[in-house]
Amino acid sequence: MTDSTTAPAEDVPVQEGAEAPDAPALPPPTPLDEPAEGTPDVVDSERGLLEAAAAIAAGEGPVAVDAERASGYRYGQRAYLVQLRREGSGTWLIDPIACPDLSPLNDAIGRAEWILHAATQDLACLAEVGLRPRQLFDTELGARLLGLPRVGLAAVVEHYLGLALAKEHSAVDWSTRPLPEPWLRYAALDVEVLTELRNLMGVDLARQDKSEWARQEFESLLAWAPTERVDPWRRTSGLNTIRSRRGIAVVRELWYARDDIARDRDTSPGRVLPDAGLVAIAAAAPTSTSDLPSGHRAIARYGRQWVAAVKRANAFDEADLPPRTVRADGPPPARSWVDKDPTAAERLADTRAELTAYAEERQIPVENVVSPDPLRRVVWRPPSVHDEASFVDALLGHGVRRWQAAIVAPMLARAFEAHPDAD
Repeated sequence: MTDSTTAPAEDVPVQEGAEAPDAPALPPPTPLDEPAEGTPDVVDSERGLLEAAAAIAAGEGPVAVDAERASGYRYGQRAYLVQLRREGSGTWLIDPIACPDLSPLNDAIGRAEWILHAATQDLACLAEVGLRPRQLFDTELGARLLGLPRVGLAAVVEHYLGLALAKEHSAVDWSTRPLPEPWLRYAALDVEVLTELRNLMGVDLARQDKSEWARQEFESLLAWAPTERVDPWRRTSGLNTIRSRRGIAVVRELWYARDDIARDRDTSPGRVLPDAGLVAIAAAAPTSTSDLPSGHRAIARYGRQWVAAVKRANAFDEADLPPRTVRADGPPPARSWVDKDPTAAERLADTRAELTAYAEERQIPVENVVSPDPLRRVVWRPPSVHDEASFVDALLGHGVRRWQAAIVAPMLARAFEAHPDAD
């Protein structure tokens, strides 16, 4: 298989009028079915945890880390299995339910580099059990910086190693006990090749002069934490069909009632009642359980809770009802800029065009050079001085990394010079 570390083949001359030869077919990927040392037993005791920590401490080099959650099955995003692998230590599968404090492993890793794929998916649940990296390498983010067309773990493994990594157990209920052996085999394979991936990607990042980009991106992940969404109930599917503020309040109270039920049952809120059920109850405006709509057994099962939620919403004063929509704190949608501020629209268009050309030349998704939101904010409310240094400071103030600001600030300065403020 051809990967980005392979030198390009020489051009093959083609006679005029002749069709170009077909590219050679790549061999099918080799299935990666079994861990190198077999599937390890799950560590589910304090003694086993200390043994694992000693083995990890005795190993060398970075530590491949992964976690399995029960998204869609359980309430929250806690880890139900933690996998680690290190050269000289082997692979370890840890049950964080039986061993909820994994700080001995954290001490054993020390300042060694973690290797994760899509780190933001796992960092929060790993921190809950006492695992916090001091340096890391994210192979998913590295793949984005390198411009790979697909960045899922299986795709990246195939690209670099020519191996087919099975993913059929990725969405199973990892809270199941005991965990089936095929699931454990899958979990062990998820960390089997991360170190090799990291090394090959490190070479490619250096060849493309992107090592410093990656360093800054990975360093920023060390301080990453999930943001708590304001008014999470506003993401309820079908909320837009509710026209009155009173109806919006009903959906809000139903959403919180469902969340309480899900937390008590330790199950995903969507498994208690889909969003469509909440909207159906709100539309029915029941005053008693006999008024509840049919169609889902959870509506009848938790009928008293739903009716109580509707009553709470109906008891609010008009002034306390939530607005139908919430005004964003950022600039207006870019499509409206031509009417609201034509000069800002031209500046944004110029910067976007230059960004797109830069991203294509460097083989990186344009959103990884700079996210759309901070770019729009800086163009809409620019610094008082329109030079590169001022734009760097403005971008950094919106969370843009320094390497990104160094690329984008000159583009902004040129766009503002081309489209100055009206006298």
